Amino acid sequence: MRLRVLGVLSLLSLLMVIGVSYALVTSASRELTQELQINRVSSLNRFAQLASDTALDDDFTKLQREMDRYSELYDEGIIIRLQDRMLRSGALDEDRLDVRNAVSSASLNLTDTTLPPLLPFESGSDVISRSFGSANQVLGEAVLEVNQDAARQKLRERWLAVGLGAAALEAVLLLLASRVTGWVLRPIHRLNTAVRELAATGKTSQLPEDGPPELRELSHSFTTMAETVTESIESQRQLIADTSHQLRNPVGALRLRIDLLELDLRNSKEGAAVTGVVDELERVEEILDGVLKLAAAEHRASEGVARNTIGQAAPHLEALIDPCVVLREEVERAGHAARLAGCRLVLDTPETSVELKCNATELAEMVGELLNNAIKYAPGALITARVRLLPRGLVIEIADDGPGLSEDERTASLGRFWRSPRHRHLRGNGLGMTIVSRLAGANGGSLRLSQGDPRGLVASLEFPWRLEFPRTDPLDGSDGRVSP
Repeated sequence: MRLRVLGVLSLLSLLMVIGVSYALVTSASRELTQELQINRVSSLNRFAQLASDTALDDDFTKLQREMDRYSELYDEGIIIRLQDRMLRSGALDEDRLDVRNAVSSASLNLTDTTLPPLLPFESGSDVISRSFGSANQVLGEAVLEVNQDAARQKLRERWLAVGLGAAALEAVLLLLASRVTGWVLRPIHRLNTAVRELAATGKTSQLPEDGPPELRELSHSFTTMAETVTESIESQRQLIADTSHQLRNPVGALRLRIDLLELDLRNSKEGAAVTGVVDELERVEEILDGVLKLAAAEHRASEGVARNTIGQAAPHLEALIDPCVVLREEVERAGHAARLAGCRLVLDTPETSVELKCNATELAEMVGELLNNAIKYAPGALITARVRLLPRGLVIEIADDGPGLSEDERTASLGRFWRSPRHRHLRGNGLGMTIVSRLAGANGGSLRLSQGDPRGLVASLEFPWRLEFPRTDPLDGSDGRVSP
């Protein structure tokens, strides 16, 4: 937008400068032409008067001397034609077409002393003429050559001065246009950034109130609106977190009472009903835990999006971690559950040392959740946990050869509380994939679910290469570490 506005203002300022410059150079041409014409007409009148006086006393010596002196001084020729003779000085040729026309016009008692407007890059001379004598009789004609080179040189100098002045004026106008454009558009750019930040995170920083009065008022109104929206969103988040947290105490007390009741009714026929109540209570506890984790993950994700929007680095991403170490620990932790489910875990990591800018605790939570999902929903399957290096970044994959999910199910599984109809009999809250997706986004990555080959499900945590942490080729003599 800045370039478009500057382009329009530059075009307008250029047109204005061209118009002013054209007026100035045109005025300079007229001024120099009039000055030259007045000067030469005065000289022509003087020679015509001398010729008229000379024609009466028949002494042409003085006239010829004056003509020669003038031609030598101004390098301009003079022709005076009398009834019985013709006087010449300078290099003016009477056979020139314009000279013949001037003499003919003067012989008809017509005066031609008008000079065409000067042009800076033309050459040559022009002539002016008049007749002399009495009112009733024309005694002769006088033709004066007008050398315009000196006047053209002055005109070129003025054109150069006008051109330099126009360039300086255009530069000043462009600078002013740039400053004014920045002054006007800066609040708009800030407002655009704040809108994107508010849309992505639900909150934004206060906008400075500068620029034109209308934009200052707009910034103030937007800040007020953003604060209201942020307070509303934060209140909703806090309500969810507080409600989930506060429910844990009564749920815990209820569980204790049910456990005591189960001990008393263990051998009675009501024991089976108590067992069902315990199962439902455990499901409620899982949902509360999942909601708390999701609230924390979404808060972290919103912080990550906000920093990416305003171009700041997240403080928790300043330390480099080895994702292979985290993956190995989580595979070992999930080993017992995998053996109980008849699954076989395989760890596949590259020999090259890898470094990743990511929160270690959150990466462990993401990997652990994906491993638990594979063990729970693909019993007896081969589960492979691997780290792959790609040209575009680093990928952590948890793949199984179980039944997998259809394309529609893979898309729906990233939503809250979604569970496949085939797995309704298994305990779960449907929040696991949502939590992993939010945590991956908070750490600059993303979660992608795809079909296994030939079957199964592949959950990929993709982290793109970042320019601030360049990748190193192990063959270039460095330590061989790779940092996305």
